[in-house]
This record gives sequence, C-alpha cells and structure tokens, in this order.
Amino acid sequence: MRAERSTLPLSVVIPAYDEAGNLPALVLETAAVLRGRTAFEVLCVDDASNDGTVEALRALRGRVPELRLLRHARRCGQSTAIRNGVRAARGAWIATLDGDGQNDPADIPRLLEVRDAAHAVHPAVKMLAGWRVRRRDSGARRWASRWANRIRARLLHDDTPDTGCGLKLFERAAFLELPYFDHMHRYLPALMQRAGWQTRSVPVGHRPRTSGISKYDNLGRALAGLADLRGVTWLMRRSRLSQVEEL
Repeated sequence: MRAERSTLPLSVVIPAYDEAGNLPALVLETAAVLRGRTAFEVLCVDDASNDGTVEALRALRGRVPELRLLRHARRCGQSTAIRNGVRAARGAWIATLDGDGQNDPADIPRLLEVRDAAHAVHPAVKMLAGWRVRRRDSGARRWASRWANRIRARLLHDDTPDTGCGLKLFERAAFLELPYFDHMHRYLPALMQRAGWQTRSVPVGHRPRTSGISKYDNLGRALAGLADLRGVTWLMRRSRLSQVEEL
C-alpha cells in the first residue's frame, strides 16, 4: 500500500477484529467529538472480521462522511492493522483507538491540547500515550498488565506506566520511520524514544466492554510479550543516534 501525503491535521485509526457490536457507536462518538474542533478523518482497519463488522461500518457512511474503511484479506494482527491505517492516513498526526470501545474518544482533544503545550517547550515530543489510571477490566487482566508493565519498564526504561493503552497520539512521519514487527504497538513509546523523540503519558478514561469478547488471553500475551521484549531490548541497546549537520 502506498503511503498517502499528509493533507489533514488529524487521522483517527481504529484497528478492529469482530467488533460489529462496538465499532459503529465508537465511530459516531469520535466524529461527534472532533467535528468543529479540527479537520479529520476516521480510518477503520478491519482485520478480516467474520461478524458483519464491515457491513455495519458501510451502513455508517451516509452519517459519517469522514469515515474510510480498509480491510485485510486475511488476519494480520493489531500492529499490522495500525501500520496499514497510518500508511493510508492523510493526517499529519494520528490518534489511535481500540475497536472494542473501551477507549473514550472524548480524550482525543485533551491529548491534542497536551501536545500543543508540550511543543511550545519541547518540539521533539512526537507521542502522547494514554494512561488508564482506572482500568475497567477483570482483576486477572489488570494483574497481568501490571506485572508486564513493571518488567517492561525495568528493561526498557521508557518511563511509560501504561504502554498497552490503545489511545495514543503521534506524528505520522515519526511513526513511519520506526522498525516494523508484529506486536510493535505494545512498545511504541520505547521505539519513539529509541528514534530520538520524546514521549509523554497522559491520564485518560477507560470504559468496560459492552459487547463481544476480548481477543487476547493472559497466557498468549505473556508468551508473545517475552519474545518481543527481548527483541525490543536488543534494539534499544544497539541504537546509535547522532546530530547531523550539512556542510
């Protein structure tokens, strides 16, 4: 897929798999929050759903002209869906939301405000990461995430209390320079810092899932996470940055 040129201030990218019960309402919420604040588009990237997600989104096009729909021919995972959405996006900045509706799009304007304030002092801030201070997940999932965040923070030193939050705001061009691999979305703050950029964590809301089931289990996340963490740790250690000037 050819990367689009940035012609809008903001694109909202929402990866989803089997979220017909959550995604239409989330798209409508997102459009209502952003209209009148900034020019934007909403890109939903369907990861080969089987539950009518695509049909539900097509039915929204008359009500949400800002909506664009991409679909994978086969399941590729959340990181690939995000990357394909970013590549197709026309926005200079990207906001991401999980398709399950647990992220609140009303927090996007807050992230934009924090970005603008940060840029007045540190133009190198290229990512705002959501921080779910009060998570609305099961006790087992909160426990697993708490330990995963502690291990990750000890190894990567990325100063990010909640790297797994789906709500993020980042510069499109900076993201497209990052190394791509499956599950990279879990390590975006560390990867941004590796590239020489600054990141900030911002407290955001979190909502309970109202329809469908989670696509992840704690054991599967842990096994994949251990392999990914080793790889990202290696990348961080092998990074070499230098100021360059043209002579």
